[in-house]
Amino acid sequence: MMRITHWQRTQKEVACTYDSTPGSAYEPAVLILPGNLQATVDTARDKVLTTWLRQMHARGVIIAAVCGGVFILARTGLLEGRQATTHWALHDQFAREFPRVRVETDYMVIDYGDVLTAGGVLAWADLGLRLVERLLGLAVMLETAHYMNVDPPGREQRFYSDFDPRLKHGDSAIVKAQQWLISQRECTVSVAELARHACLEPRTFLRRFVKATDMAPLEYQQRLRVCRAREMLVFSRLNVDEIASGIGYEDVGSFRRVFRKFVGLTPSDYRRRFSAGAGNAPDLARSLVPD
Repeated sequence: MMRITHWQRTQKEVACTYDSTPGSAYEPAVLILPGNLQATVDTARDKVLTTWLRQMHARGVIIAAVCGGVFILARTGLLEGRQATTHWALHDQFAREFPRVRVETDYMVIDYGDVLTAGGVLAWADLGLRLVERLLGLAVMLETAHYMNVDPPGREQRFYSDFDPRLKHGDSAIVKAQQWLISQRECTVSVAELARHACLEPRTFLRRFVKATDMAPLEYQQRLRVCRAREMLVFSRLNVDEIASGIGYEDVGSFRRVFRKFVGLTPSDYRRRFSAGAGNAPDLARSLVPD
């Protein structure tokens, strides 16, 4: 069962104003900032909300935003160093206010796993269907789209298409390391580096990471990189060697073995099976690879 709550910001706090299942304890899984053009100009009251959003994100809550709501999300700092989308008419304003965020308004939804951004106000439907797919599966998403008389999400950039990392495990130090790993998916990160980023001793970090995510850091990194490779195979015209290099594999043979281990297909077979018409598709992977 899906539980819906509404939250409202006051001068001192963010409080729940509606709960579809009142009277029992809860912890949000996803928070959505709706379209709000006032948010593009009104920054005076943002401190309470942005602080609360950062706290919720640190606890593993997924944060999503639509249109002008993306400005609020960007003010938390959670989008720095990442791509984000908003309404195309807000592109230049967003770029000026947030120079450390790569605004990509050609795309309806950009999904980083822990944060999602969507374009204009009506992009809420695309965002909603993406969240339905993540929470309830592809079949339910398609049935929902049919019921709503809307097309299911098209060929968009999805950074973690089949790997939704476990973030709501309650270990804030490990969540911090997971979130940092998202921005490091093009290179191999050692346990020592991750431990330093999480402010933990390496042995403690390793034990807590495995407990929280149910996998070792190396496998976690490999899954992130394979998901990135899948998107590049579908949406770009880069060859397999270029894709392997682009996600940090110096040995293309090693990349092929890891890809087949997790996907069950070789990179070339995956492209042939899932990239129908890719030769005419825009080179999205190239345009969205961080500098």
